[in-house]
Parts: sequence; C-alpha cells; structure tokens
Amino acid sequence: MKPQIKPPQWLDKLLNRLIAPHLREEIVGDLHERFALRAKRLGINKARQRYWRDVLTYLRLSNIKRKPSEFPTTYIYSPIMLRNYFKIAFRNLLKHKGYSFINIFGLATGMAVAMLIGLWVWDELSFNKNHKNYDRIAQVWQFVNFDGTISSYNSVPIPMAEELRAHYPDFQATSVSTYTRDVILAAGDKKLTKSGNYVQPDFIDMMSFNILAGSRDGLKDVHSILLSESLAKAFFGSENPLNKIIRMGNKTDVKVTGVYEDMPYNSAFREVLFLAPWDLFVANDGYAKRASDQWDENSFQLFAQLKEGPSVESASAKIKDIRMKRADPPKYKPAFFLHPMNQWHLYTDFKDGKNAGGIVYFVWLFGIIGVFVLLLACINFMNLSTARSEKRAKEVGIRKAVGSIRGQLVFQFLSESLVITLIAFVFALIFTQLALPLFNEIADKRVAILWSNPLFWLFGLGFSALTGLIAGSYPALYLSSFQPIKVLKGTFKVSRLASVPRKALVVFQFTVSITLMIGIITVFRQIQHAKNRPAGYEQSRLIEVNMNTPELYGHYEAMRTDLLNTGAVVGFSQSGGSITSQYGGTTNVSWKGKSPDSQPLLMASQVTHDYGKTVGWKVIRGRDFSKDFSTDSSALIINEAALQLMGLKEPIGEIVSHNGKAYKVIGVVKNMIRQSPFEPVSPSFFTVNYNAVNVISLKLAPALATHEALDKVAGVFKKYNPDAPFEYQFVDQVYGRKFSDEERIGKLSAFFAILAIFISCLGLFGLASFVAEQRTKEIGIRKVLGATVAGLWQMLSKDFVLLVLISCFIAAPIAYYFLNNWLQHYDYRTELSWWIFAAAGLSSIVIALLTVSYQAIKAALLNPVKSLKTE
Repeated sequence: MKPQIKPPQWLDKLLNRLIAPHLREEIVGDLHERFALRAKRLGINKARQRYWRDVLTYLRLSNIKRKPSEFPTTYIYSPIMLRNYFKIAFRNLLKHKGYSFINIFGLATGMAVAMLIGLWVWDELSFNKNHKNYDRIAQVWQFVNFDGTISSYNSVPIPMAEELRAHYPDFQATSVSTYTRDVILAAGDKKLTKSGNYVQPDFIDMMSFNILAGSRDGLKDVHSILLSESLAKAFFGSENPLNKIIRMGNKTDVKVTGVYEDMPYNSAFREVLFLAPWDLFVANDGYAKRASDQWDENSFQLFAQLKEGPSVESASAKIKDIRMKRADPPKYKPAFFLHPMNQWHLYTDFKDGKNAGGIVYFVWLFGIIGVFVLLLACINFMNLSTARSEKRAKEVGIRKAVGSIRGQLVFQFLSESLVITLIAFVFALIFTQLALPLFNEIADKRVAILWSNPLFWLFGLGFSALTGLIAGSYPALYLSSFQPIKVLKGTFKVSRLASVPRKALVVFQFTVSITLMIGIITVFRQIQHAKNRPAGYEQSRLIEVNMNTPELYGHYEAMRTDLLNTGAVVGFSQSGGSITSQYGGTTNVSWKGKSPDSQPLLMASQVTHDYGKTVGWKVIRGRDFSKDFSTDSSALIINEAALQLMGLKEPIGEIVSHNGKAYKVIGVVKNMIRQSPFEPVSPSFFTVNYNAVNVISLKLAPALATHEALDKVAGVFKKYNPDAPFEYQFVDQVYGRKFSDEERIGKLSAFFAILAIFISCLGLFGLASFVAEQRTKEIGIRKVLGATVAGLWQMLSKDFVLLVLISCFIAAPIAYYFLNNWLQHYDYRTELSWWIFAAAGLSSIVIALLTVSYQAIKAALLNPVKSLKTE
C-alpha cells in the first residue's frame, strides 16, 4: 500500500491559524482536493509548487476577518463576573466562619509583623537623612597600630581641622567638636542639666540645623549659645529667648543668639540640646588649651563636608598619612580616613583596618524574619484551602461542566484570596497601631504609621495584593485542576500524596519557629553570661556624681569628712572619669624587659587614695593606695591584664615609667570591666593625682534606706554647691546599660518569635480541626468498637507531633550554623549547649500538643451516635 500523499503540513497550520473559523473547513478542503488531482496528473513536486500559490491566493482580508459570534462571550475580567467572584468569596467567608477567622487573623498578624519590621527597617535606613548634605558629610577617624593590632578611633588631634582647611581643597568645611556632654545650665532660678556640644561655627551649616530664631552665625561670638526649641521652651516658655543670659557650669555667662529645631529621634545629634562655641570651651578647659597645637593628643571629634565632586575614598587616601609626614611620627602609625555619614549608624564596626559592618547585620536579620513570618501566615492559608479541597470539588466540577474554563476558576479563587488579604490588611493596620507603643518602647524608636504618605498606601495595597497572590496561587491552581467527570460521578478522591505538600509546609513553619526559639534562648544566655562575668568591683549602692561646677573642686577632705559624718556614706573618693567608662590610653609606658619595638596601649587612670576602698576593687598582690605612705604619689597599681602584658613574675617593687616619670608598682588588682562586658579587659594602671579628677564616687551605707541616705548626701552637696542641682547615677544602672543593644535585639527577636509561633499554632489548630471533622465517622466507629479517649487523642495527635519532630531535626543544624557565627563577634561568649536545642524542641512539641489536643479531645468525646449520623 502506497503512503498517502499530503500537502506541506506547515502550510496547513498557517491556514488554520489565519483563516476565519467559519471558512476554514471549506477552504482547506478545496485546497486538499486540488492538491490530490494535481499530484496524480502533474506529479508531487508540481502539486506542491501550485499549493504554495493557492495558499497565498486565499490569504485575503475577506477570508481572515472573523464572523461575529451569535452568543456574547463572558470574559474573566468582565464587571459581572468580577462581582460574582467577590459575592461568592464573601459567602464562603460567612459560611465557614471558623476557617475564615483563622485565615484572616493569621494573615493579619503576619502582615502586622511585616509592617512593624518594615517601619523599623525604614527608620534604620533613614538615619541621619534629615541632613541636607548627608552624602557629603563625614567624620575623621584614624586607624592605629598597637603591636600589630589595628584599632580604630573617632578621636583625632585638634590641629587636623586647620590642616584640612588650609591645604586640602576637597573640603568645603570642617569643625572640631567635643563629644556630647552634660552641662549645668541656669537661667534665673531655673537650673537644668542638659547635653550638648562645643563646636566651631561651620558646624551649623554643615549639619543643616534649622534655625527658627536668631542668626546662623551666632556661634562666632565666643560668649554665645544656641538652644534647641525644646530647651528654649523649658527655660523661657513662650517668651522670646533671644539675647537672654544663660550661665554654663556655674561659671560662664553666655547670650542666647539662636534657637534651632530639635533633631529627629533617628539622628546622631538627637541629644544635642545646645551648641556653644569651641573657643569658649578652649578658654575654660586647660587640657583643650594645651592640646590645641598638639598632633599626638587625640581626644576630640572632627567633622568635615566635602565639595561637590570628590569622593570619600579619594579624600581619605589624600589625608591618610598627614601625621606620619610630620616631624616625630608616633610608633603607633596613625592612618586617617573619612567615615561617611551614610555609614555612621549602620556600619560602626571596624576590624583589622576594615569596616566589618554593624547594625546593618540586624537590619538584614529582621528583614528576613519579617519575610518568614509573613510566609508562615501565607502557609496557613494554603494549607487550610487545600485541606478543604474535597468540600469544594463538586463546585469546581459543576462550574467546569457548564463551561467555565480553568482561567476563570483560577481567577475566582485568587479573588477570594485577595478579599481575605484586603480584610487582613485592614486588621493588620489596627494591630500595628495598637502594638506601636510597646514596639517603640522595646526597640527604642519613635516610628509611626505613615497615614498621610501616598507611597505608604501604594506600597501597603501592593504588598497586600502580592500577599494574596502568594497565599492564593497554590490553592487556586490546585482546586482548578480537578476533573469534572470524576467529581460529578462521585469517583473523585483526593490522593494520599495530596497531604504531602501540606505536611511539608507545616514542617517549614515549625522549622522557622524552632530556629527562632533557639536564637532567643542563645541571645539571652549570651547576655546573662556577660552579666554573670565578675565586674571586679562592688557595684551595689555605689553612686557617681559628675563634678560639673568649679564649686566641687578643692574641698576633698572637708567634703569627705562631712559626708562620712552623716552616716549615709561609708566611702568617698574622686577619679578621672567614671568607673563604667575607659579612656586615657597611652603608649608612653616602659618597664624592665620591654622590647624597644613594642608599643602596646595601656589605659591610665588618675584616682585619690580612697578610690579602691570606695569602689571595692580586689587587691590580689601587694597593697592598696594609702595616705600612710607619702611615697604613694609616685606609686602605681596595675590590673591583671597589665601584669600579663608586662610579663613581670614579681611585679611588686618594679619600676614603671610613664611620660618620663618613674612609678613603683605597689599592687595588682583584679580586672575591672570598664568597657564592653563582651570584650577582654584592657591593660590598665592607676596613679594618685588629686588634680586630674572630675567624678566623685560614693558608697552608700547599707544600714540606711537608699532614699534616706540620698537625702543626707544631697544636703552636703547643697552646702558646697548651692547653685547646682544634686544629680547622681547608680553605677549598677549605668553598667546595666552596656547590655542595652543586646537586650533590645533579644526582646525584638522574642517579640517576633512569639508571633511566629502563634501563627504556626493557629495554622496547626485549623488543620487539626479539619482532620477531626474529616475523621468524624471513623472516630465514631472506633468508639463503638471500644476505643478510649486517650487512644483516640493519641491517634489524632501523633501525625502532628511527628511533623514537629522532623522540624526539630531540620532546625537544629540551621540554628547552630547561624548562631555560632553570631557568637564569634564576641570575645567573651557563651557556648551552644545541647540542652538549648533540646529545650526548644521539647517546648515546640508541648506547644503543638496543646494546640492539637483541644480539637483531638473534643472529637474523641463526641457521642458516637451523633458522629455516625454526620455522614
């Protein structure tokens, strides 16, 4: 039998695509008849050539134009169909109130968490952006090399400012500044201790302070001051503050020459409530006066603004070796660089001469947590929608039988999902608004919902639509794939494998939740580990008073005697700086056996004789300072870290030289934590110097109540310093603030983790109720056959417990990997013990059991007669 001869297939496909449907059969049939006759008469090749010509002849507009349909087509997106979709969606919501509540409440919670995290991230990323010159402002930092260890400091020598102005044209403006400090300010009878900076005149325009009254050039007058709007109101109320007199530190009168708008809370200068002239500070501060032309005195900040064009990197390269090119370069080899304003908040960590990140790590971390929490809420929707698929199988079958195409069904289910997400979005806004006060307190923020910002609504609604599409895509595709014949015949059965995706999603939910639980335990354990670290001194009932006024100087013995005579104080001393902070580093120290090439950094502290007894430091070798030894003015006490650095086997009696003066080591004290409790203690030494102190330390008597003791102490201070308020701080509270960043991160993590677990349990509760409903008849039969409530509870719960167990095994290595990397950032850190993972796993199992047990026991307690009637 000869094979049938056919015309070119691709030409037939072209005809079928282009020719109008009502003419297609007639035209193609005629062409095929002609082709068959020509093939017999002229041959196959000739027939094919003529077929080409005939096809082109028929491709006329009259043959291509479609005939209007006698029946109107209902499009997926027609208004009638859209209205129908949404009507069905609302009916389904009302019909299944329990599942609707779980879906909406779960999604709303997830979206609220995502909103809170989004507001937090936005606030972090917009830090300091209120400054107009944000992209061109930088702070001058320096890297220094101490015995091969590269450290970074944001304090530089004062002459650096003039050097940049005079010899580096890339810089538009520079300003030296003190660190933000507390100063007693007085206007008439009103006295307040407020924080501010002493700065040079260029600082105002550089940082784009918004001057509300007065002049931008107000700081050019050495006896002037600029006040923030809030501070001006605190002093003068509704009166005009300009030209009013303020006394600073009980010794200098200045005139108010301007009022500026308070900096926002997400600004590096939010605590700057006044600005005073740098020249005034130099005139009143002996150290600043001496350091004004010293290139190796690094105690002040320097801010700079670049001109348009030069980059921060190129300018940094130019100023890097300014000090090393001058006479007598120091052995610690300072290398200056610019730290741009856009990195001040997020990129604050430096390691080995390079930026090592900072808070930006947590921005990414919480952003990821927000995405995962929202996914958990979406998973609940997917699981409950697909679990209840059998309930809607008949609806899908009927719709397909009467002509619905799959696209229409997908759109219908997606519209139901969008209705749920839009309702959830409204509730999410309410939840967010209600949670903001607590959230702001935990996060130390002042964020708010941007009600009047069109971008917020655009993003919020777009975010809701995206959430609806993510949550509804899988159920829509799954439900619309049902075959109508099987459904309507009653032979449709959900495959046993249909539950596998749901189980996988439940495992994913609890994996995320357990990972967060392990993270929370580790964060708080790391904080507690650092808190349990011996501080090296007694913090209990120890208070400090800053010597902010001249009246507190020169009365050491008299004030000490008066305070001890009150019976409220058992210890009194003075020191150069707080015991909770560390500064005054020096490399100009030598001892027997020290290598000439070694230049380690040691922290120097000046104290009075009674300092050790007052703070309760622990002398482990030698003795404490004592007035019984007149030679103690040339004595020195070192800490354990300094002893280890010096390598002295018998340190007592050894001579240590500092700044050319010889000191005899008389004692060794335990390391005292004065910097971060998560870092090693720096090598330190202490000398007696009554002329270099600025902080008073007091040990309150344990026999008196704290408020009674403070009242007596305040009376003595009023005697010596009548024009200043008595202000103090408890050392244990100040020390506690060293943990604030870690505690804030821990509390935020706990906040989000609790919500993540809640969302996961909400979904688990919904699935458990569905399973119990689905197996109602089976439960009835088992009860009739003698099954106990405990047995039925076990049967219904074991599958869910198994899923949580799988989640535990998946979460453990993931949590270990990320938490181990996080702990490496700390020199003093806890260990990841096995019990942390066990506790998190056991807690998750208990939580899952409690969640599932309600529905399981409820189903097990049903009367089997009623159970068997349900189907």
